[in-house]
Amino acid sequence: MTTPHKAGFVNIVGNPNVGKSTLMNDLVGERLSIITAKAQTTRHRIMGIVNTPEYQIVFSDTPGVLSPKYKLQQSMLDFSEGALTDADVLLYVTDVVEDPTKNAEFLAKVARETAPVLLVINKIDLVKNQADLEAIVDRWRALLPNAEIFPTSALEHFNVSNIMSRIVELLPDSPPYFGKDALTDKPARFFVTEIIREKILLNYDKEVPYSVEVIVEKFEEKDNAIHIMAVIYVERDSQKGIIIGRQGSRLKKVGTEARRDIETFFGKRVFLEMFVKVEPNWRNRDNKLRAFGYIE
Repeated sequence: MTTPHKAGFVNIVGNPNVGKSTLMNDLVGERLSIITAKAQTTRHRIMGIVNTPEYQIVFSDTPGVLSPKYKLQQSMLDFSEGALTDADVLLYVTDVVEDPTKNAEFLAKVARETAPVLLVINKIDLVKNQADLEAIVDRWRALLPNAEIFPTSALEHFNVSNIMSRIVELLPDSPPYFGKDALTDKPARFFVTEIIREKILLNYDKEVPYSVEVIVEKFEEKDNAIHIMAVIYVERDSQKGIIIGRQGSRLKKVGTEARRDIETFFGKRVFLEMFVKVEPNWRNRDNKLRAFGYIE
């Protein structure tokens, strides 16, 4: 008798900066979500797909939960709350330094979940002794009594394989949802925009990176090379000047770093052209948020 095929959606939720993207990239084995030390780096739901002959896991990394200050952040919160409704398994990620009462309203929704909840307490490499870790685990157990708890260090790959094994056990019997060679539901150009946005987050300070959107206007792939033209949108003329830098020096640095990573991602030589345009107040304009893929 053959074992039935298993497939399901595993959605990763939690507050900003707790390591959701690092965990997903570790579980999927590919660098799909951008990882920086800054909050709000993930803006979309990003799916990473793991296939074996026996199962298919569709992981979904969501933006960090936060109180929205403008329409873009409301859209990001909608992505996270939507992840609660369509999960076969829910991974709630926190860490050892986070205040468990932060975003209590969202946590209460997680506590009411009917799908299995795996509570991942990340960054345990920062805890000095076992007693402190046990106190953190007890506090979370009181908040999410139905969750299975996994103390983890995604950065050091500690306990990640046990999380993966438990996910596979919890998957429902189902045919695959995507082709068995699929790695993600996102098109190639999406990852180009994410890589460029990551370099902007790493190279600029304060509000500038959060005012930026990147759109790939041209993606021409040939046998041994890819020609890409990308537009970086900002909200103000002053931000455009900051992004470009003196005699284009800062934009050139971002382009060099992004091109290197894009070449690694696709395994091909890349020609990357970037331009900067001003789109006033785009984060609060429905038509722009729709055009940039934040509103359906």
